[in-house]
Amino acid sequence: MERPPLNALQVFVTAARAENMTRAAEQLHLTVSALSHQVRLLEQRLGVTLFLRGPRGLKPTPEGAMLLQRVGPHLDAIDAALQPLRARRDCALRISALPSLASSWLVPRLPRFVARHPDFEFNLDSSVERVGFADGRFDGALRYGPGTWDDVVAELLFEEWLTPVASPSLLAGRAPPRLERLGEWPLLCPDDPWPRWFEQFGGSEPQRYVATFSDSDTLMRATVEGMGVSLGRATLMRPLVESGRLVVLFPVRMRARYAHYLVYPERSRRHRGFVAFRDWLHAEALAFREAGLDDWPARALAEDTNGKRARASGSRGRRR
Repeated sequence: MERPPLNALQVFVTAARAENMTRAAEQLHLTVSALSHQVRLLEQRLGVTLFLRGPRGLKPTPEGAMLLQRVGPHLDAIDAALQPLRARRDCALRISALPSLASSWLVPRLPRFVARHPDFEFNLDSSVERVGFADGRFDGALRYGPGTWDDVVAELLFEEWLTPVASPSLLAGRAPPRLERLGEWPLLCPDDPWPRWFEQFGGSEPQRYVATFSDSDTLMRATVEGMGVSLGRATLMRPLVESGRLVVLFPVRMRARYAHYLVYPERSRRHRGFVAFRDWLHAEALAFREAGLDDWPARALAEDTNGKRARASGSRGRRR
């Protein structure tokens, strides 16, 4: 029997995994009729029926299931082997970033990059998974860590600072917490560096913490909802403080052990789109640092206090 063409096998595997002709056609950038034609040709070549077609989509026949099991992994291996060798367009770049940093810092600034480079195709993948560059899928990544990763270039963007924050609802009707008595309040996430905080600023850790969360986004959401006090990262919580959804409790902050970095493989230095993104990103990080990240917790607390005084003064004036 003559060997079936590779593209027909790829069409079959995609359709079998999607279990739907329309979805498979979209993934392969084909029309449904063209995909169906490829499947029929493969069935004729093999002399078997590969799919049962019904109102709920496709279901592989026993012969189709056997073919998928035997051929699918080999096609995946071929695709993985070819990925690093595929030519990358200089105007298309793909960046990975942690969801927390992407939503709070990167995405609000991205319109400036897009406006400056309207001919570039920018793709952002938000994931907590560590990026491997060997498969060629990504040109760079924004990561929070020690800056000592193997086989990549790591360039510092900015340091991170920690300070306790809470929601206005948690503070309502209560006297403001005192620095040395913070351990008496409901605290979140014992995995955060609370011991270092209490060692540096005094007081004692609570006997138990209210709750712990596996990611920063969920922790911030729980803090906003009034579940407890969190040791927030300034970069992530700043938009929430400025919008009034969180309150900085003290005019002091603690440097985090980790910082924010741009990491990328050496090959990305030759990618025109990535080089433009890298230059823009460092300019944005510099502006962010020069805006006063270091003293922001103290300034945010002072601005909030002054705002309350101004509102109170205005209220007294109206009463008079």
